[in-house]
Amino acid sequence: MLPLALPSLLATRYQGDFRVVVVDDASTDATAAVAARLGADVVTAAPLPPGWAGKVHAMACGVAAAGECDYLLFTDADIAFSPVVVSELVRAAETNQLDLVSQMATLRAVSGWERVVVPAFVYFFAQLFPFKRVNSARSRVAAAAGGCMLVRRAALESAGGLGRIADAHIDDVALGTLLKQRSGRRRIWLGLSDDVRSVRPYPSLRDLWRMVSRSAYTQLRYSPLLLLGTVVGLLLVYIVPVASLVAGVVVVDWRLAVLGGFAWALMALTYIPMLRFYRLSVLRCFSLPFIALLYTAMTVDSAWQHLRGRGGSWKGRTAVRKTQARV
Repeated sequence: MLPLALPSLLATRYQGDFRVVVVDDASTDATAAVAARLGADVVTAAPLPPGWAGKVHAMACGVAAAGECDYLLFTDADIAFSPVVVSELVRAAETNQLDLVSQMATLRAVSGWERVVVPAFVYFFAQLFPFKRVNSARSRVAAAAGGCMLVRRAALESAGGLGRIADAHIDDVALGTLLKQRSGRRRIWLGLSDDVRSVRPYPSLRDLWRMVSRSAYTQLRYSPLLLLGTVVGLLLVYIVPVASLVAGVVVVDWRLAVLGGFAWALMALTYIPMLRFYRLSVLRCFSLPFIALLYTAMTVDSAWQHLRGRGGSWKGRTAVRKTQARV
């Protein structure tokens, strides 16, 4: 991914000191050599300390290597930026006195399964963390998108640093929560941008399934009750209307059929803006109940994998059941 993503960041047009640090965390695919050849500074992550999640520890190594700076931009190896994004992020932070400015990257939606699963991934994320509430100083809802997080360094240090979320396996939500709940201004911002793009392909359903199931049960704090509530909620909101429509037609109960069809139409309308963002046919909105059923299965599978001791497997590591953020 580095040859596809890193050059865009190195080509950033920024009127100020700007440095790109790539953290090589025991990679086995020549990451350090590729990053150095492309022109980035490369540091090798120290061995993973007890109690730290791999991603957060790598971020901490990057912070240590960055030296003195006003802002830190955390990103991933598969994220490409337009040349003006960094300047716009800093301008937004300065103008609005924000401690965290995060842009959710536009995920790749080229293959058939990507077009089915990816827009819904962003849609359901926004259901869990409504952007307006994240961006409101009066709300305690906090989140961020790990592919693009600009952080005011002084705010991160005053909040206790990354050590406060050392064991977080969902680092972006944990970092957003840390900065919003411990910052005196409680000012963070989350948006969705076409200028920040993921170049990672997910060609098969299996790849997308792993992307979702890897962290679904972690997001539910490993709670069977939250899992049950999530499954019941998904079925009630997205499946029952379709079942009501079908049942109403079968038993010739037009009142039941109309109510089910009306509810289905309402949920479909809420999905249209996301389909338009991804430049997909709005007719796909009627497939939302079936996509929700797919996500329900992914969430249940995530819990099952954790029960088997295989939960959160990523980069050869398996997630340990710990608190996401002590804030």
